[in-house]
Amino acid sequence: MPRLIPLSERGGPLFRQVYLGLREAILSGVLQSGEKLPSTRDLAEQLGISRTVVLLAYDQLLAEGFVEGRSGSGTFVASGVGTSRPAPTQVPVELGLSSFGTRAAASWSKVDLPARRRPSLPYDFSYGRSDLESFPFEMWRRILLRCARKAPISELDYGPAAGNLGLRQAISSHLRRSRAVVCDASQVIVVNGSQQALDLIVRVLVETDDRIVLEDPSYQGTRELLRASGARLLPIAVDGDGLDPARLPASARAAFLTPSHQFPTGAILPLARRLRVLEWAKRSNAVIIEDDYDGEFRYEGQSVESLQGLDRQGRVIYVGTFSRTVFSALRIGYLIAPKTLVPAFTAAKWLCDRHTPTLEQQALAEFICGGMYERYLRRVRRRNALRRQVLLDSIHTRLGDRVHVTGDGAGAHVVLWLRPRLSEQAVVKKAAALGVGVWGISPYYLKPAPRNGIMLGYSRMTEAEIREGIRRLSEVL
Repeated sequence: MPRLIPLSERGGPLFRQVYLGLREAILSGVLQSGEKLPSTRDLAEQLGISRTVVLLAYDQLLAEGFVEGRSGSGTFVASGVGTSRPAPTQVPVELGLSSFGTRAAASWSKVDLPARRRPSLPYDFSYGRSDLESFPFEMWRRILLRCARKAPISELDYGPAAGNLGLRQAISSHLRRSRAVVCDASQVIVVNGSQQALDLIVRVLVETDDRIVLEDPSYQGTRELLRASGARLLPIAVDGDGLDPARLPASARAAFLTPSHQFPTGAILPLARRLRVLEWAKRSNAVIIEDDYDGEFRYEGQSVESLQGLDRQGRVIYVGTFSRTVFSALRIGYLIAPKTLVPAFTAAKWLCDRHTPTLEQQALAEFICGGMYERYLRRVRRRNALRRQVLLDSIHTRLGDRVHVTGDGAGAHVVLWLRPRLSEQAVVKKAAALGVGVWGISPYYLKPAPRNGIMLGYSRMTEAEIREGIRRLSEVL
C-alpha cells in the first residue's frame, strides 16, 4: 500500500495526498470492489504519519462513496466502484460539435490579435489598447476598496441582469453629453466588454442564412461571430468617407457599422451618408448596430455625434466599451437598445452569465459620477493628440510620399497605405526584425484587399519611441 501513495512535502495537506492515492488506486482497479483496506493504525504506521491524517482521508472516501465501513470488520472498497478500467487510449476521442462550434473553431485561426504576439517588440505600434500609464490606478483602488467596505451583504448576491442602476444612469448621462446618444438608463444593458454586446446582438437578432451587411474591411471579432452564427455576409467596400450607402443591398436583416472611426481604415462617415444609411434601414426594415469603439477620441473640431442620436425610429443599437478608455481587464461595456428590444437583451444577458461583476460596476459608476472619468479622458486626449502629432511629423519627415496616411482624425491608430509593389507581409516581417511591431491590414478584408497597408497604434508609446520606430520603419520601406 505505501507504494501507491507517494507523499511529498510540496504535495499539499497529507490527508489529501493519502485520500487521492487511495482514490486513484480504487478508480484504476488496483484496489478491487469489496477489497479490504488496511486499518487506519496500520496504514499510518506504514506511511510514517499520524493516524488522525489517515482517519481524515478515510472519512473523505466514505463521504464520497468510494469505500464503506462494516461494523467489526473494517473498511472495504464499495461495491461496483473498484472494477478494472481499460487503459486510456493515446488518441483522444473525437466528440461531435454543433454547427456553431464547428464554425467557431474554424474562425480562431483567422483572428489576428496584436495581443497574441509574444514577446513584444521594443517599438510596438499595437492598436486597440488603453493608455495604462495615464490611468489613475491609485484612485481606482481607493474607490474599489470603498465600494467593497460599504457594500451591504444583500448587494453581494446576484445582481440585476441589465447591470447596476447607478452605472446605467451614469453611462446614459455621459453618452447624452459626449456622444449625443438619445437614451435613458432603462435602455442600457451592462455587458462584459463590447464583444459580449456583439454576441448578444447576434444571438437575439440573427438567424442562420440572414443577410447581414458588414463593412469591408471590418473588425474580425464581428466578422467571425457572424460567420459562426451561419449568417450570409454582404461585404460593402469602404472608401475615404467610410461605407457608401449607394452600395447597400435592397434588403438585409442588419448592418454592422463603425461610423465614427471606421475600423480599421479610420474613415469618418459624414452626416449626409449617415442620413442615407438610416433611410436605407427604414426602407429595408433593417437594424443598424453602431460599434462606437473609440468615439471618445477626436482631435480636430468637435466629436462626431452618434448615428444613434440621428435615429428617429428606434432602429440603431449602440455599442460602447470602457476597454479602450479605462483598461481592458475591467471588461465592462454596454449596449443601448431600443426600448422594444430591452426585455429580449436583458433575458439574453441573464442566460449568458447572469450579470457583470457588481463591485467593479459600483466603482465605475462612482468614477464617472464624480467627474474623474471625464477629467481622465481629457488628459488622455491631450496625450494622444501629442503622440499623434509626433507620429504624423515623423511619417512626413521619414517616409514622405512613400505612404498615404488615413485614420488620423480620431481614435488611436492610423493606417499607412503602401506602394503597390511593396509586400505587406514582407514589411511586417522586416520591421519585426528591426524591433518594430506593425500589423498588416489585409486580414481584415472579406474580399481580396485592393491595396496593401499597415496599422500603427500609438496610445502606449512615448514620443521618443514613436520617432525611433518610424526611423527604423523607414529603413524597411
